[in-house]
Amino acid sequence: MTTVYCTEGGARLDVFLSDETDISRSHIKKLIDGGSVLIGGVPAFKAGQIVKTGDSVSFEDEAESDGNIIPQDIPLDIVYEDDDIAVINKQRNLVVHPGAGNKSGTLVNALVYKYGERLSCCYGAVRAGIVHRLDKDTTGLIVIAKTDSAHAALGEQFAAHTVKKLYHAVLDGNLKSDTGTVDAPIGRDKKNRLKMAVVPDGRRAVTKYRVMERYKSNCYVEFELCTGRTHQIRVHSAYLHHPVSCDVLYGGSSLGASGQLLHSAVLTLEHPRSAERMTFTAPEPTDFVQILDKLRAKG
Repeated sequence: MTTVYCTEGGARLDVFLSDETDISRSHIKKLIDGGSVLIGGVPAFKAGQIVKTGDSVSFEDEAESDGNIIPQDIPLDIVYEDDDIAVINKQRNLVVHPGAGNKSGTLVNALVYKYGERLSCCYGAVRAGIVHRLDKDTTGLIVIAKTDSAHAALGEQFAAHTVKKLYHAVLDGNLKSDTGTVDAPIGRDKKNRLKMAVVPDGRRAVTKYRVMERYKSNCYVEFELCTGRTHQIRVHSAYLHHPVSCDVLYGGSSLGASGQLLHSAVLTLEHPRSAERMTFTAPEPTDFVQILDKLRAKG
């Protein structure tokens, strides 16, 4: 049984689960119709039921029911760890958890190898320890819960938007303003399910930005996520007509990196046991820095 917590209500049940799990809405509907989806422990039989903030949505999917995760010795850059949490500086080309087309070689496989059963299972075995996600080619900081109580406490912080997340990115072109806020709803792209898009019936998404450096054909930008939608920074950047460089999915130009130049640089949260406010930082990966150096040299 996998459980997902709603941090911001107002979405249809099928849309919410699809966005949170990357499972197709058609498959989600089959699970709902079959009585395999529960909200607060009560079966939900309508795909259009509205999910509220704080709801726990559980589902049993035969595709994940065995919970058989293969431990794999994948190198991890551990920024911090104790008995409750671990903060990882995730490398590029690493999927966070197993799913369709990615049964192994994920961060969860690496975590299971390193920590064994010392991981929370609030989201089921295939998401052991996972509190939030980063895209496959987005690098940087991600917090891992080692216990269910730590997971619950961190989940409450994400729901209350008290976790501060700062990202660094290189964008194509130059933003007109040095600072700004994008408040535009995000949902699945109607033409391409692999993409998200700004759509009228999407879920509210708010992103703040600050230009740190400007170059001839690019800019180096810091983003702060006020909400946590799938691909949020990538979608909002493309919406501004300045996609993240090297982001093939959203139209970014190639600067030589193997994936989008987007990095989770700063993560601030309250420790789930001590309540201490903690800030973690991680430098951009080598290829990101090399591209910045080239852009600076060109002016």
